[in-house]
Amino acid sequence: MSRRTPALIAAAVLLPLALTACSTPEGDEPTGNKAAAKSDGFPYTVTNCGVTTTYKAPPKRVVTMNQHVTEIMLELGLTKSLVGTAYLDDKVLPKYAKDYASVPVIAKEYPSYEQVLATNPDFVYGGYSSAFTAGDGRGREAFKKAGIETRLNTESCAEADTPMETLYEEIREVGRTFGVTDRAEAWIKQAKADNAATAKKLKDLKALPVFVYDSGDKTAFTAGGKGIGNELITRAGGTNIFADLDKSFGDASWENVVARKPEAIVIYDYGATTVAQKKKRLLDDPALKDVPAIKNKRFAVMPLSDAVLGVRVPAAVEKLAAQLHPAATTS
Repeated sequence: MSRRTPALIAAAVLLPLALTACSTPEGDEPTGNKAAAKSDGFPYTVTNCGVTTTYKAPPKRVVTMNQHVTEIMLELGLTKSLVGTAYLDDKVLPKYAKDYASVPVIAKEYPSYEQVLATNPDFVYGGYSSAFTAGDGRGREAFKKAGIETRLNTESCAEADTPMETLYEEIREVGRTFGVTDRAEAWIKQAKADNAATAKKLKDLKALPVFVYDSGDKTAFTAGGKGIGNELITRAGGTNIFADLDKSFGDASWENVVARKPEAIVIYDYGATTVAQKKKRLLDDPALKDVPAIKNKRFAVMPLSDAVLGVRVPAAVEKLAAQLHPAATTS
């Protein structure tokens, strides 16, 4: 996937500034700020992907890396907290376009450690584990030493078999961290209602065997059995033919694609390779000619940002269900 590109590392000339700006001695905190924090339920302690943090007040200067966590912040009405963002897989949803345009984009893909420090943040929120690659200088420990707290989207570390519940908890914890618990709970309530409505439409249907094609030529890079992508397929009335792959994403052989006979192919749309090019690669491969989905040209398309742990998921379930089972979802 395109989101793994490393950033160049420059000299860390901004570290003293970040330490000064982001570290406030406890005794120097204004009394009014302490009172406000306590009234909003602070201090708040949370463990995220093995890192335990206590927040005395909501973070005020935030950098997001990866689209789905940026959209979580925008959905929760936290635009004014954002001082920088980076790395889109595709366009943000139209409902977020105006707010997103107000946030400085500090890098097209991952920023360097120094680019992040230049925004003088007190919090960095990463979507994929690659956002905090220590070898690129962006490890969570490095930010901590600079007085900057971090959060990693929990799809990168969750062990749960119910990724939708992981999504709800992600939204709940972010809402709690920023003192907007009411907004987070309202979103969760609506998401559960939307998921229930889709499930009701599909309750009597037979699940359709589905192959996810993300990318790849010699092997197929696909959705495995871990993560929200697999659950999204299940909730949309499908069965992921590579649900036995013990990870969110991974490589599968084309021989196994043929052997498992998917009846529909879901194409992830992102990056420089178009959906049309991906379809052509699949349709032109003689080894796949007997695959039912290829013979019937039965494709569904999803933006990659729909298939990761973010606020798009409930609507993405409904949209995918409409492509896999159009008769059921339009009735």
